[in-house]
Amino acid sequence: MLARLKTLSVNRFTFITALFYVCIFNISLFEVIKKGIETQPEVDPIFIATMPLFLACALSFVFSLFTVKYLIKPFFIILTMLSSSVSFAAFQYNVVFDYGMIENTFQTNSAEALMYVNFASIANMLLTGILPSYLIYKADIQYKPFFKELLHKILFMVAMLLGVGLIAFFYFQDYAAFGRNNDQIKRYIVPTYFIGAAAKYINVHYLQTPIEYQQLGLDANNVSTNANGKPNLLVLVVGETARSMNYQYYGYHKPTNIYTQDQGLIVFKDTHSCGTATAVSLPCMFSRMGREDYDARRAYAQDTAIDVLNHAGIKVQWFDNDSGCKGVCDQVENITIDLNSDPEQCSGQYCFDQVLLNKLDEALAKAESKDTAIVLHIIGSHGPTYFLRYPAQHRKFTPDCQRSDIQNCSAEELMNTYDNTILYTDYIISEVVKKLKNQENKFDTAMLYLSDHGESLGESGMYLHGAPYSIAPEEQTSVPMLAWLSDGFNQDNHLNMSCLAKEAAKGGFSHDNLFDSLLGLMNVKTQVYQGELDIFARCRA
Repeated sequence: MLARLKTLSVNRFTFITALFYVCIFNISLFEVIKKGIETQPEVDPIFIATMPLFLACALSFVFSLFTVKYLIKPFFIILTMLSSSVSFAAFQYNVVFDYGMIENTFQTNSAEALMYVNFASIANMLLTGILPSYLIYKADIQYKPFFKELLHKILFMVAMLLGVGLIAFFYFQDYAAFGRNNDQIKRYIVPTYFIGAAAKYINVHYLQTPIEYQQLGLDANNVSTNANGKPNLLVLVVGETARSMNYQYYGYHKPTNIYTQDQGLIVFKDTHSCGTATAVSLPCMFSRMGREDYDARRAYAQDTAIDVLNHAGIKVQWFDNDSGCKGVCDQVENITIDLNSDPEQCSGQYCFDQVLLNKLDEALAKAESKDTAIVLHIIGSHGPTYFLRYPAQHRKFTPDCQRSDIQNCSAEELMNTYDNTILYTDYIISEVVKKLKNQENKFDTAMLYLSDHGESLGESGMYLHGAPYSIAPEEQTSVPMLAWLSDGFNQDNHLNMSCLAKEAAKGGFSHDNLFDSLLGLMNVKTQVYQGELDIFARCRA
């Protein structure tokens, strides 16, 4: 205990801090190492025993770079508080704080952040964040004269490097082989990995010279014939955190699609997301880039599919009940739901997605007689407070998990509460379809639903989402995509529904298809349109 020691040299403080980080903040790292060991037939036990020592020496060397008088305490207090939160997320939910997760964190609003506050997270912060920070603050660190202190620091850093080098000398091949076979290990090292990811994010978004903005589809032209005199109306419902394996349409054993099952929806099988978090998936799915060549910095500096629709003269509106459109809708009419706007549907911290149906009613009542696209960004199945996503009357599957520390719920409770969110989303979709049917005297109508990413619910010890795509499980990347099109919309757009149903059943879709499918559905002609990616073009006469 730092506070119980009368005095501490800078080097002693550094080594004790490094040991604390190894033993407390890197528990998840050693869990990953343990799983890696279990997959190998033979492992030298001495090699395994060197890992904590190797990490302690490495962290001590790195920490020494920041043990500067007047900087040392505030630096390590802030680092400890951040590391406490990161290690808790990694330990409880198996969340990795890579670049994508850092981006998602920076774009999280206060209401969304409060969803993760519970007894477990508060207790963790008190024990591993606030208490150690207080001890750092109270520690009596003794400084030698400048040059003598510098000499001691250099000798200490050399000793740490020798420790790392000695271990590497005897076990280099073991570390190299183990690292190649378990590449994800580096992502769990606290604090180096999340600090590196945060530095990269800050550099990309705040320090680099901004990319010149590129407008796309300025030649866009709406070629809808509207032969029956009625304009087209498309409602795109962008889901949040819905995974396809919990949809009855995709073979799930529970009745999670009872509201839409008689509405004749088209189910697009085997659909995958662009990312595993909203901050990546949402801008990616509306960008001209595909997942393989997606670059967030470039995406923010060029027009989206929404913008191209707008260029074509189509009226576009975006209504948001989640964490915002991440820049996608900035240049069109957009409204983010005020969390205090509806006392029946909102609590001040969240709103049920019913509020978007109310907004849709208002928009339809004022709708002009022109081709229109309306986006509803729902909160859907956003965790970990799944139980706050559906009203009491939609609590069909019980017992459910009525708490935010979901790792402390049983597997049955957790799955039931998540399934209730899927069922409530199905209700929202069915109500959208009903409202569109009521507009058929004024519009040819259609609805497209697509989730931004999936969710882990304890499978392989993983919870929530945001895993690096290269190691993300199917639960986080496989998403539902559904469509409903009125007879008038099909006729006006020359779509063969029998053909479309067959194509949808074949599967093999992704977020890469959305950009061109939206343009195709709204009959937009432009050079940026790529017909081979339009999933409806295959069945358009």
